[in-house]
Amino acid sequence: MTTTRLTRYDRSMLRLMNDRRAAAWYATAARRRLAVAAHVTLTLAIGGLMTHMFLAEGEPLWAVAVMAVLLLPWMVATGVINGATRGLLELREHVLDERQSAERSRVLARAHRVTTLFLAATAVTLLIMGGVAGDAPKAYAAPLLIAVLVAHWVMPLWVAGWRAQDEPADDDVLEPGVPGALGR
Repeated sequence: MTTTRLTRYDRSMLRLMNDRRAAAWYATAARRRLAVAAHVTLTLAIGGLMTHMFLAEGEPLWAVAVMAVLLLPWMVATGVINGATRGLLELREHVLDERQSAERSRVLARAHRVTTLFLAATAVTLLIMGGVAGDAPKAYAAPLLIAVLVAHWVMPLWVAGWRAQDEPADDDVLEPGVPGALGR
């Protein structure tokens, strides 16, 4: 951490992001990746419902209800990923130490590259669809633009959650019977 004075907000967020009560949810790489996969799936489902609402004739109120239900597990998955990364993307820069700041830079760079590829694929898809149909598919342009925006927004979280490392074992908590372990 730098010598910048921490505000009440900084201290509160630091405490929240370092709360280990839910560590079992992201203790292993497999669990962290499952949380990222669940978050991606829920994001796609919510995005699909929003697209349906945008393109559907009439008033698809059922889609609004389903989206509202899906938002709760989406928020839980977001919290699990934030906990696994110790708030790497949620804490302000001056709260992070040098290692965390460097990791944040790596995560943001990788997420930017992935999002750039996604944006290029979306543009190519729209151009191909427009060429085949003889006209640009205007009905799909807004949902695809929103999808790219959402991907740009959450990609750093997904990359950080996917790349998060296991917590180091506590040095003073040794299992009995382990060679070299000190008795308590």
